[in-house]
Amino acid sequence: MTDTIIPVFDLGGVFVDWNPMYLFRKLFESEEDALWFHQTICTSDWNLEFDAGEIYAEGVAKLVTRFPRYWREIKAFDERWTETFGPMIQGTIDIHNELIDQEIPTFAITNFSWEKWMTRLGEWPFLEKFDGVIVSGLEGLVKPDPRIYRVFCERYGLAPDSCVFIDDSEPNIVAARKFGMHGIHFKEPAQLRAELIALGLPLKAA
Repeated sequence: MTDTIIPVFDLGGVFVDWNPMYLFRKLFESEEDALWFHQTICTSDWNLEFDAGEIYAEGVAKLVTRFPRYWREIKAFDERWTETFGPMIQGTIDIHNELIDQEIPTFAITNFSWEKWMTRLGEWPFLEKFDGVIVSGLEGLVKPDPRIYRVFCERYGLAPDSCVFIDDSEPNIVAARKFGMHGIHFKEPAQLRAELIALGLPLKAA
């Protein structure tokens, strides 16, 4: 199995649906207000600071200081964070289980707060099936920074061209390919299954 391509997965958007708007829609009466809050206050860039290692309590306190009128909604992003998740993407979980059954090593590189990552162990059973995970919040590096792919390959002793990186973010895939990895821009499980089969991985055809 030494010549088999090694699958390296993203988590959010690949194994589980994630969208802060799932929570924000509960906090505001209209879609317009929820979207404004996401684009103006609790932004994607702000969330990325936690993915880079910021402590939630500190990041929330800083933002509340800037926007005290929205302290309740900002704190909810921490306290009700699990409500930013939609359903599991069962098709990906099925693919992962097939790979495990075939004794194919699997890994993950994820932009994730290290605090929140630790709360998912036990909640998401697929996590403990990986042979290793790179969590951005522990490395102080976030995708698509090419250094995070280097950290992964060096830590696990893998050549970039022996790995295929799977992510729902096209910039992250572009960066992985530039680093020398194969890349699959994830859209849905059937497409992922077909592309992995094309790379020679022993999966059942859909």
